[in-house]
Amino acid sequence: MGRLMAVRVEPITTVDVPAVARFLHTNLNSRVPADAWERAVQVPWKAPAPNHGFLLRDEHGAVVGAYLAFYSERTIRGETRRFCNLGAWCVLPEQRFHSLKLLKALLKQEGYEFTDLSPSGNVVPMNTRLGFTFLDTATAVAPNLPWPAVPGRGRVSADPAVLERTLTGEDLQIYRDHAGTAAARHVVLTRGDRYCYVIFRTDRRKDLPFFASVLYVSDPGLFRAMRRRFQSHLLTRHGILAMLAELRVVGHRPALSRMLGTPRRKMFLSADLTERDIDYLYSELTCLSW
Repeated sequence: MGRLMAVRVEPITTVDVPAVARFLHTNLNSRVPADAWERAVQVPWKAPAPNHGFLLRDEHGAVVGAYLAFYSERTIRGETRRFCNLGAWCVLPEQRFHSLKLLKALLKQEGYEFTDLSPSGNVVPMNTRLGFTFLDTATAVAPNLPWPAVPGRGRVSADPAVLERTLTGEDLQIYRDHAGTAAARHVVLTRGDRYCYVIFRTDRRKDLPFFASVLYVSDPGLFRAMRRRFQSHLLTRHGILAMLAELRVVGHRPALSRMLGTPRRKMFLSADLTERDIDYLYSELTCLSW
């Protein structure tokens, strides 16, 4: 009991980030290098951040647990709202008794909307008890095929120069905020005077890194019309064999797809926001590849 009492909770400051990154590399996911954890935590967009999450220290000052947080400010129906996206959570087995202290430290921060976009299995019921709401993550998986390009039916580009001169307004700001993140990949689909800005990330299923998860679609109508071109781009330019498309993100179920039986859960906690107000930008999903 003396050892349990000695553990203390502290905010993760910039000075703490390297130690936390090494801890997560060693104890949570060794596929992610420590320097990748470190870069992910220090987000490129501008937003007031009180910390990078919270950590646990033992009586010797060593990091024995950490819960990352990614902060942002978003405009929802004309009003600025502050978000805290809950990221990676890891505590050494001998200190698991203290795990909830990290979550409580994050949630007691006032004035934030909270999202948890990659909760592990045992975290889901805990979040539910705390009042989190499930997002509808109904997901279709569709094979990426080498569809031939039809002249005059639009273009697909991942060229940063094309993205910069094509995107406008909020989409351009989103691109600039996420261009330096490790996980977000950017494509613009154009046809006539319309464009659709798409952000996706590569993902693993059954430990196979051959999937693309669509995180953001600016024009679902144009995306639907040019979906084959986009999927061909995923296959031929990135070697990605299948697309994972949440219906709430892409706006339709792609042809030749099947629905996943157990899509990954995503959750949020807010007094007044609804599912329509929640997206996957400015989060761990755009900052960290695993």
